[in-house]
Amino acid sequence: MSWEENVRKVVPYVPGEQPKSSEVIKLNTNENPYPPSPLVAKALKDYDAGLLRKYPDTQATELTDELAKTYGLEKENIFVGIGSDDVLSLAFLTYFNSGKPVIFPDITYSFYDVWAELYRIPYETKELDADFTIRKEDYLCENGGVVIANPNAPTGVELPLEVIEEIVAFNKDRVVIVDEAYVDFGARSAVSLIPEHDNLLVVQTFSKSRALAGIRIGMAFGQKKIIDFLKDVKFSFNSYTLNPLTIAVGAAALRDDAYFKEITAKTVKTRERMKKELKELGFSFADSKTNFVFARHESHSAEEIYAFLRERNIFVRHFKKPERINDHLRISVGTEEETDKLIIALKELIK
Repeated sequence: MSWEENVRKVVPYVPGEQPKSSEVIKLNTNENPYPPSPLVAKALKDYDAGLLRKYPDTQATELTDELAKTYGLEKENIFVGIGSDDVLSLAFLTYFNSGKPVIFPDITYSFYDVWAELYRIPYETKELDADFTIRKEDYLCENGGVVIANPNAPTGVELPLEVIEEIVAFNKDRVVIVDEAYVDFGARSAVSLIPEHDNLLVVQTFSKSRALAGIRIGMAFGQKKIIDFLKDVKFSFNSYTLNPLTIAVGAAALRDDAYFKEITAKTVKTRERMKKELKELGFSFADSKTNFVFARHESHSAEEIYAFLRERNIFVRHFKKPERINDHLRISVGTEEETDKLIIALKELIK
């Protein structure tokens, strides 16, 4: 018998490619095309490096104070982690312990099944409709928990808040996680539902709308009891959370609400323009409420377009599986200039 037989083996999540060249137009990982707030730059410049000799604040008080102000919540309603992936992973481990299958869509963020496999949590996927919308009825059933990305990734489709509330209300004896990584680009947040539903956990991130993917800040919102359970599991791994520099940077970003609104509005404006241009070139896609468009072309395969753009140093995301989406491309919204170059390149191929 080999020691390998006792190893916990999983197939890991594969993130989008991170090219090293600065010449690449990077539209493959849904990063914000704009820099973080100037207040972030100032926080980094002014930070006293000598403070790094000390352990961080276990409660991340400066950051949670600012989050409470921003979202109109109490600190007891807030959990922070090292990016929303960290928060979601801990949430899977914390809440999904009944032995019944957790349910989420068949086409969604591809980390969900990885965490389920890692933690040996049974799960079932529910097939999206042909237009990539969630069928509400699929989530009104016996289960071990529900996970919904809203707006969904990689499709970009938003589920109406009223439907989210129906699903949360039906599953009152199970935890419902609503993953809102892209909510700031025009969708409605489920945070407003928290006072009425003690089984709801809403997860967000600084990676997209706040232009801080590299600093790794994620957060969860919920009633005190559900947050306390999550903290218990977190502090059973590590009594410390974010490092002090990250806490300072995150708090600074939240203080600049005007800049946050400015860059999200610019992204939405460019997205709407990009949707118009793509339609004129023969692409079809569901309406996106995110900072990307999930599109297919009527006469050119996704693989062909992906390779053509890559040769021109324009990176987009091509999912080769599952079969239902292998002819789609996920194209992140860049700056106006990057979008110009994308459209020019596509016109060169699609004549």
